[in-house]
Amino acid sequence: MSHLLNETDAQGARPIWLVGEQGLASWLDMQPPAVRSWTRAQGFQAEKQKLLLIPSLGSGDAVAGVVLGLGNAADLSEPTLWTSASLPDRLPPGRYRFAGSFSATGATQLTLGWEYGAYRFTRYRKLAVELPSLVAPAGTDLEYVRIASQALAEARDLINTPANDLGPAELGEAVQRLALQHEAECRILVGEELLRHNYPLIYEVGKGSAREPRLIDLRWEKRGAPRVTLVGKGVCFDTGGLDIKPSSGMLLMKKDMGGAALTLALARMLMDADAPVQLRLLIPAVENSISGRSYRPSDVLRSRQGLTVEIGNTDAEGRLVLADALTEADSEQPDLLIDLATLTGAARVALGPELPAIYSNPPELAEQLRDIGEQVADPVWNMPLWPGYDDELGSRVADLNNVSSSPFAGSIIGALFLKRFVTRTRHWLHGDVYAWNPKEKPGRPVGADPHTVRALYRLIRQRLG
Repeated sequence: MSHLLNETDAQGARPIWLVGEQGLASWLDMQPPAVRSWTRAQGFQAEKQKLLLIPSLGSGDAVAGVVLGLGNAADLSEPTLWTSASLPDRLPPGRYRFAGSFSATGATQLTLGWEYGAYRFTRYRKLAVELPSLVAPAGTDLEYVRIASQALAEARDLINTPANDLGPAELGEAVQRLALQHEAECRILVGEELLRHNYPLIYEVGKGSAREPRLIDLRWEKRGAPRVTLVGKGVCFDTGGLDIKPSSGMLLMKKDMGGAALTLALARMLMDADAPVQLRLLIPAVENSISGRSYRPSDVLRSRQGLTVEIGNTDAEGRLVLADALTEADSEQPDLLIDLATLTGAARVALGPELPAIYSNPPELAEQLRDIGEQVADPVWNMPLWPGYDDELGSRVADLNNVSSSPFAGSIIGALFLKRFVTRTRHWLHGDVYAWNPKEKPGRPVGADPHTVRALYRLIRQRLG
């Protein structure tokens, strides 16, 4: 639900000043003596994300204005969404506006941050807290804010939803709803239909669950436009299979469909914006469960591409389901092929939870995404498709193994595995993402975090229109 107001509602809205440590003295010089005295009495030094509520003169409780500290930020004219994302949680109810003027980019980022911070996951617990509202600054691209905030909120809802309420079928229903809204085609292959249509790896990974595996395939056609294909890992819960995870490793596995949620959000943004692209979204949706039907370590499985894969570990299932989906995507040679997956713990060991590992062929694609990510506060980090590690995927009985026997370079080796199934497309990008925030931060509660979506949207629009 939007917490934005029109400029006609600006009268009476409380100002929010963004003040850095170096600019605090100048700001104080422009304030009445009572505000200067209050600020000094509170010990406010404009530290980063420090908030000062200024009471109305003659009243000890009514808020006349707000000062948000920016710390040592060098350039205060271009705030990001993280500048404002904490405010809906920290301000009393009422109407607010940002004091001063901003570029169109800065105004849009502040407004999007406000909407991001106003997100609440309310499926299981109703929150009666009244949130403040914002009069968007002049120059805000309100249409982009609407498109982005709705897509990001949907992705967060999907990732936050536990597996008892979000399995392969429910994930398919989410894609079908998007298809209906935009008159797109959505085809879903379920269970043994996967075998009949030659998606054996998706079937094998998901057949151990009572919830049948499926391939979700959305097409949004614009004849003559560049082709963009998105592939998202949709493992709705991952026990690890017969190579079972410990309880600590299984605790967050409801988010193992994070790649699917992020690609769905990206698809929604492109469709809502009526972007000039031919869009295809492929989501292999499975549950990696344990039963008498589960695939086993040392099994040899044939992929859609024809390569045989020896199973070194059933807990490396994401790359298997992606392999079949990528083979199908690659067969059409789209102008841009992007896959996102919560693929390896190794990427988190190397880069932590906030920095997705990005691989691309050619490397310039990841470099462009990194530059865009810095501009829109959606950071990524380039990683190499290092060919020297390719032989780590060797097998004595099959074309390749799904894991390496070495404990090193796990994220790179996972990307190299996927690269075997992208042989025709000239521009391919793979994101090894976490899709989760494990620690409370201003405006970013513990829970789903839709990494890369905003940066990828900008990448697609810059490259293809």
